[in-house]
Amino acid sequence: MLNLTPGQRRFLRAQAHSLSPVVLIGDAGLTPGVMKEIEHSLNIHELLKIKVAGGDREQRESMLAEICATLEAAPVQHIGKTLVIYKPAQKPRIVLPKD
Repeated sequence: MLNLTPGQRRFLRAQAHSLSPVVLIGDAGLTPGVMKEIEHSLNIHELLKIKVAGGDREQRESMLAEICATLEAAPVQHIGKTLVIYKPAQKPRIVLPKD
C-alpha cells in the first residue's frame, strides 16, 4: 500500500472535493468486476472517489483496505459512504507536495 504524508493527504482531499464518484459499490460488495473497474478508473484518473451503497462503517473500512492493498493505492479519505483513493500514474498528472 502506498503511504502519504499528512500534507499530501490534505492536498489530495482538497483536489478530490470537487470530484464526483466514478465507481459505485452496490449491495453485492467488492466483486472482481468492481475491482477491475476501480483499477481501470485509477489508471485514467489517479485520484478516485468511490461511493458505497450499503454496509456499515467497519465493512467500508475493510473494503478501503482491500482496494488499497490489492491495487497498491493509498487511502486518502473515508467520509460516510464515500471513499477516496490515490495511485500515481506512470506519467503523473497530479504533482504532490514534498512536505
